[in-house]
Amino acid sequence: MLEVEGLHAGYDNLRVLHGIDLSVPAGHLLAVIGANGAGKTTLLRAVSGLIRPSAGTVTVDGRAVDGLRPERIAAAGLAHVPENRLVFPSLTVADNLALGGWTRRRSATPADRDRVLDLFPRLRSRLAQPAGTLSGGEQQMVVIGRGLMAAPKVLVLDEPSVGLAPRLVAEIFAALGRLRDEQGQAILLVEQNARAAFRVADRVAVMDRGRVVTTGTPADLAGDDRVQSAYLGGGYQSTVD
Repeated sequence: MLEVEGLHAGYDNLRVLHGIDLSVPAGHLLAVIGANGAGKTTLLRAVSGLIRPSAGTVTVDGRAVDGLRPERIAAAGLAHVPENRLVFPSLTVADNLALGGWTRRRSATPADRDRVLDLFPRLRSRLAQPAGTLSGGEQQMVVIGRGLMAAPKVLVLDEPSVGLAPRLVAEIFAALGRLRDEQGQAILLVEQNARAAFRVADRVAVMDRGRVVTTGTPADLAGDDRVQSAYLGGGYQSTVD
């Protein structure tokens, strides 16, 4: 479980986040949407220790981690999958996945890898292939899988759909839904593709100018004319009961 309370953060004298409150229980996917510059990536960077919060608390499974170094936060159970699909291009897919277990007290096992491959079966035939030769969607699967090899309590992802074909976006988001439903994973997803986020999220938080301005279920927010116009492009019909 991830709890964020009263979080303030920024860069040098530029304050970006202003009192963020979020909660992501186990088996729950919270999507964060907002315009460019709303502070979404800064939120993930503050939660994962890449920047130091100036105020507020971050807890992972009840343990306070705000102010810790990134590797300490990772060891506490938070895996951060950044944007831009950062694979090690000359290493094989298998080696890229194996590197994800470095934060664990024991080495990752074949069973850990099998769980990743069950989520992303197209990677099975590519384990010996250099990761840099994969398609963009397959590289995104590798970096998500690498994060999962750490057996995190909380998985945070920064815009995993960027630059991908709709078919691959659907495949990746379906895997995230399975991860939540079948393995009880807590997931914090920052996503610029609001429609895709709405289809998989349990709840959605809308950020603007460093603040969470509204939070609700996808069905509730899809009925908000302001959210519909600003983020869903109009004409969006929720499929959530």
